[in-house]
Amino acid sequence: MGFLWLLVLLLFTAGGLWLVGKLRGPALTVMLATLFVGAAGYAFQGSPTLAGVSREGEESPPALVLKEPRQAMLGTFTAGERYLTIADSFASRGKTREEIGAIRAGIKSYPKDLSLRIGLGNALVDHAQMMTPAAELAYAQARALNPKHPASYFFEGLARARGGEQEAGLALMKQALDLAPPGVSYRPMIEQGVMMLSGAIAEQQMNLTPEHMRGGGAVMPTSPAAPPSPRP
Repeated sequence: MGFLWLLVLLLFTAGGLWLVGKLRGPALTVMLATLFVGAAGYAFQGSPTLAGVSREGEESPPALVLKEPRQAMLGTFTAGERYLTIADSFASRGKTREEIGAIRAGIKSYPKDLSLRIGLGNALVDHAQMMTPAAELAYAQARALNPKHPASYFFEGLARARGGEQEAGLALMKQALDLAPPGVSYRPMIEQGVMMLSGAIAEQQMNLTPEHMRGGGAVMPTSPAAPPSPRP
C-alpha cells in the first residue's frame, strides 16, 4: 500500500512539473527519474536485507525510460540507434534480457558506438535493478571511447543514484556538468539532475540528524549574568 501511494504521488508530481514547472522532454524525464530514486529508496528502506539480484526466468518491471535523455545527449542518427530502438521496445515491456541482447548485437556491428555502450550500461542496471560490475564496465568502456563527453558520467551517476549510491551519483553528475559546454541544449537537464540529487542528499542527512542538533533546535546554555559592580 505504501508503494502504491508513492506511485500516486509521482503521478501528481509529474502533472505538476508538466503544467506548472513547464518542463518538457528530456528534462522532465530526468526530473522524474530523480524522483524515482527517492521513491525507490523509501520503498525498500524497510527491507534492508532484500537481495539485489536479477530474477531468473521472470520479467523485470518496465525499465526506466531514458530514450529522450539519451537522444538529447547523443543524437538520433547514430549507427546504433536502430538497435537501441528495438531495445527500448523490449525494455518498455519489462523484457530486459532481450533488451540487453539487442544492444549487444549492435555492439558486435558497431563496437565504438558511444550510445550503444551507454545503452548497455543502462540496460544492465534495469535488468539487475542495481549497479553491477558488468554495468560499471559498460560505462567505463563508453568513457574510454570519449572521455570528454558528459553522457557516460551522467548516466552512470543516475544509475548509481537509483541503486542507493546518491553521493557517488552526485559526484558523477557534477563531472558531467563540468564537461557540458555552456549553452548546449542538454545542459539544463544535467543541472536539474544535480539540483535534485543535492536536495535529496541534504534532506536525507537532515532526517538522520538528531533533532536537538539541527539548526534552531538546540538551546545553548548561557553563563549567568555577572553581578553589578558596587558603586564607589
